[in-house]
Amino acid sequence: MTRAGRRRERDTPERRCIATGRTRPRSELVRFVIGPDDSVVPDIPGKLPGRGIWVSAERAALEKAARKGLFARAARRPVAVPEDLAGTVETLVAQRVIELISLARKGGRAVAGFEKVRGWLEDATATVLIQARDGSARGKTKLRPPDPAPGCATSFVGCLNASEIGLAFGREHVIHAALAAGGLTPRVIEDATRLAALRGHCGGAFAGKDLKDA
Repeated sequence: MTRAGRRRERDTPERRCIATGRTRPRSELVRFVIGPDDSVVPDIPGKLPGRGIWVSAERAALEKAARKGLFARAARRPVAVPEDLAGTVETLVAQRVIELISLARKGGRAVAGFEKVRGWLEDATATVLIQARDGSARGKTKLRPPDPAPGCATSFVGCLNASEIGLAFGREHVIHAALAAGGLTPRVIEDATRLAALRGHCGGAFAGKDLKDA
């Protein structure tokens, strides 16, 4: 059962978090492997060889796993845990989200700027609205996310700041962006959901100083 009480699909891959003991969908966890030098290595794409060790994509869970030696227990041998593991994972997940949005842009499935995003929303091209968490609250309320597509948990990404979104579009900063259906969009949503959890909010919170719409 999910936290909302709904039954999960039977074919949803699940893994057990070593910190919380809960079994959750892989999309809600971060995979780690033990490197050749016995160091704990975050495997954000989930493709590195070796036995996976899974931790919930939450700062508290990552800090607990590092502090209490849970990686060594799972690996059944002494391992070296990087300092500030939670911060490292957050940085890596943010980089991955930015890279995926950039690839979506190059494939013609992402746009930036208020007018372009509004146009995509109005003609139903956009399936995901992206807005900077440090953007103007007033400006952001002028655009509303579309209804989530079938099989997608959300149609809104709000865990990146303006400079991070800007990196994906080759600009100094971006407040509004949008993704079309298909392509890398499901992967953007999945990793952005992890990032939102690591940053301690659901993606819709506003923080920092306001910036002009871009």
